[in-house]
Amino acid sequence: EFLNRIDDVIVFHQLTEDEIIEIVDLMVASLEKRLEEQDMAIELTPAAKALLAHRGYDSALGARPLRRTLQRDIEDPLAEKLLFGDLKPGSIVLVDVATGDGEEPFEFTAMPKAELPDVPPIEAAGAGDADVTA
Repeated sequence: EFLNRIDDVIVFHQLTEDEIIEIVDLMVASLEKRLEEQDMAIELTPAAKALLAHRGYDSALGARPLRRTLQRDIEDPLAEKLLFGDLKPGSIVLVDVATGDGEEPFEFTAMPKAELPDVPPIEAAGAGDADVTA
């Protein structure tokens, strides 16, 4: 009876590298929201995104391991750097591929957030003290 209930076959194709990088972007966006609470931001270089996508993809499992890879390679070291004071609130963290032969695959660089210039708001046209007579 079970076989009679099956009426369609769904074929899943392997994800492309661009699709995996899009998934990385979505996961990093949720991390960005959490960092906003600390008055921080994070940016990954294209090379860092590509390495993260490569390390978090498995041909048999697809992108399922990506969440754990992001946590192990980005979130955990980021949390340690915050705890030890290497990164401070009010900064942007740039994540790039590590150039050395160390065990950490990524390097984190803190940059101060750019201050927005103090610009007065633009007034709407005709909102001034002009005297309009008909």
